[in-house]
Amino acid sequence: MPRNGRRDPARNQGRILKAAQAEFARYGLGGARVDRIAARAGANKRMLYYYFGNKDALFLAVLKDSYARIRSAERALHLADLDPREAMRRLVEFTWRYYLQHPEFLTLLNSENLHRGRHVKRSRDIVAMHAPFVAMIQQVLARGARSGEFRRGVDPVQLYISIAGLGYFYLSNRHTLSTIFERDLLARRHKAERLRHMEALVLGYLRK
Repeated sequence: MPRNGRRDPARNQGRILKAAQAEFARYGLGGARVDRIAARAGANKRMLYYYFGNKDALFLAVLKDSYARIRSAERALHLADLDPREAMRRLVEFTWRYYLQHPEFLTLLNSENLHRGRHVKRSRDIVAMHAPFVAMIQQVLARGARSGEFRRGVDPVQLYISIAGLGYFYLSNRHTLSTIFERDLLARRHKAERLRHMEALVLGYLRK
């Protein structure tokens, strides 16, 4: 295979995306450097520009890939097949553990929000991949309401934002919060307490 690797574009793009994710997660969009991404990917800047166009387009590709990964992992939970209460408990637990296992996802979101979501706004694909997820939550809520387990009229988008926010704020502000409250928020005991607290809050809110 030639040294430029063009005979395997999918593999090349995958390497570049992985390297770009690490770079953007560490330095943000503003501090990221294309030459460091290319070096980490074992590519050259010409190849990177050939596949992705420019740094902003590459950042959008990383965001799209990151969103696709979490939405795919959520689909694998098969929440529609579970008892409504267990389905929502599982979603809370999954979201929390995903954030713990993928801190780069949170830092990418932080960077995009610093830029007022301008990249996400350009991608209909990112918007479209969330519609089935919202529909799935709505289905679970409807089943729970019919069975008498859940209250009626819960907005699935507001509910998910709350679930995500319960973990996101805790982890994104863990350094300041740990100092202010003199508690290591990432200690195993405190992480377990946080998960139990989040599950109780969400299920308590949903209870009829």
